[in-house]
Amino acid sequence: MEIVDHYINGKIAKLNNKYLDHCNPATGEVCSKVAMGDQETVDMAVSSSLKAFETWSKTAPIKRARILLKFTELLNQNINKLAEIITLEHGKTLADARGSVSRGIEVVEHCCGIANLLQGKFSNNVSTDIDVYTIRKPLGVCAGIGPFNFPIMVPVWLALPAIACGNTFIIKPSEKVPKTVMFLAELLTTAGLPAGVLNVINGQKPVVDGLLNHPDIKAVSAVGSTPVVEYIYKTAINNNKRSQTFGGAKNHCIIMPDADVANASEQVSGAAFGAAGERCMALSVAIVVGDRERHDAVVNKIQSCAKKIKVGSGLDSNSDMGPLITKDHLNKILGYIEAGVQAGANLLLDGRDIEISDPKYKNGFYLGPSIFTDVKTDMTIYSEEIFGPVLVVLQVDDYQSALEIINNNMYGNGSSIFTNDLNISRNFANEVTTGMVGINIPIPVPFVTHSFGGWKHSAFGDLAMHSAESIQFYTKAKSVTVGPAKVQVKQNQSSMTMPIHD
Repeated sequence: MEIVDHYINGKIAKLNNKYLDHCNPATGEVCSKVAMGDQETVDMAVSSSLKAFETWSKTAPIKRARILLKFTELLNQNINKLAEIITLEHGKTLADARGSVSRGIEVVEHCCGIANLLQGKFSNNVSTDIDVYTIRKPLGVCAGIGPFNFPIMVPVWLALPAIACGNTFIIKPSEKVPKTVMFLAELLTTAGLPAGVLNVINGQKPVVDGLLNHPDIKAVSAVGSTPVVEYIYKTAINNNKRSQTFGGAKNHCIIMPDADVANASEQVSGAAFGAAGERCMALSVAIVVGDRERHDAVVNKIQSCAKKIKVGSGLDSNSDMGPLITKDHLNKILGYIEAGVQAGANLLLDGRDIEISDPKYKNGFYLGPSIFTDVKTDMTIYSEEIFGPVLVVLQVDDYQSALEIINNNMYGNGSSIFTNDLNISRNFANEVTTGMVGINIPIPVPFVTHSFGGWKHSAFGDLAMHSAESIQFYTKAKSVTVGPAKVQVKQNQSSMTMPIHD
C-alpha cells in the first residue's frame, strides 16, 4: 500500500497518522493512502515558504528562468511516467494524460521568459530632469487549490507563474489525485529549485481553510466546482488576500445549417466524451439550428460517433475513454441521467448499458457516452454542470435564438460555433458572453500567450490565467520617481507647494 504524505522544505514530510484511502478508478480497489493535513501542516508549510521567499524573491529573474529551463527538460524526459501516474490515479487514457502534461509544459516554457515578462515601464524627463519607472515585485507566499481532473496541468498553471515571478507557493492538490503533484515537486527540486519555494500539502477542507485564513499568505488561486471556488474566492478577499478562482461550466456549441455535419459531429463527440466529460472545457450542450430533419441528421451522426467510443482502462491503448474518478461521482452522474429521463427528455444513447469485458476492471467506475435530445432549458440536465460523459441537444430555428440560450445561461466558460459564414462567426465571437470562444474549434483552450478564464459564474476575480494576466496577479507594481541629487527650487516657489510637471 503506497503512502502519500506531504512535500515540505524540499523533502517528504510525514506529520501525523491521518490518512484517506485512495482508489484506482479503473479497478475500484484501494491503491494508496493519502495524508490528511491540518493546521500544523499549514503552519509548517507557510513557515518554510516565508523563509524561502527571503532569498528567492531577490534571485535574479534570469537565474529563476534557468531552473525552469532545467525543469522543462525534466518534464519532457518524464512525460510518459507522468502520464502513467495520472492514468493510474485519475483514470483518463494515457494519450489524454500525455496531452495534458504537454499543455502544462507550454506554461513552463512561457515562464522561462520571465525576465522579459517582468519588464516595467520607463518615462524619461516627465518633468525637467525627472524620470519615472515602474517595477513589478512579487507578493510573498501564495497558495493554490487544484482540481482532480488535471493532476499536473492545472497545478502547473497555478504555481509556475507565481514561482517565476519570485513568489513562493503552496499547492494543495485534490485528495483524489495526490501522486502527480508530489512527483512534480521532486522534479522541481532536481531542477535546482531551492527548498521551500514549492511546498505540497495534501488534505481536504481543513487544509483549504487553513490556507485561506493564514495571515502570511498573500494570494490564493483555485480551480474546482463553482460553489467551492466561490467560497474560496470570497473567503480569501475577506481576509485581504488577492484571489482568482475558476469554476464550473456548461459549455455550448452551435451547429449552423451550413456546417459540415460529419466534421461537426466528430468534433462534438470528442469534446463531449473525451476524458469522460471530466473537464471544465468539456462540450456539454449542442444547439442544432434548423428544422427537425436537420436536427435528426446531426444527432444521428453524433450518436454514430459516440457508439464507436471504446470505454475501458486508461492503460489500454485501445481505450478512447476511461472511468470516472470515484464511485460517488459515478453515482452523481447516474442521478442526473435518471433526472433527465424523469423530466421527459429523450435518452437517445444510454451510457448505463456499457459493459467492460475484462474481469479485472469489472468494479471500476465506468459509464459510457450518453445523449439526450428534446431537452428544455428548465431541465436539471441542462441547467447544472454534470461533469461527466453526458451531452444534451437542443433544437432552435435560428442563430439568434441559439445565441440567446447561451447568453442566458449562468455559466460563461467556453462556447463554440460550427459554420462557414464569416459574418455569423464574427458576430458570435463579439456577442457571446463566455470568456473563451471557438470558431469551428470545439474546445477553445487558448495558447498560453492568451488569457484562460471564463465569465459569469465560471470565474471569480478580475484577472485570468496565462499571458500577462498571470504576471499581473502574482506581482504588484511600484512606481519610482527619480530626480537630480540637488533640486533647484524656482524663485518665489516654496518647497511646500504641490510639485507640478513642467
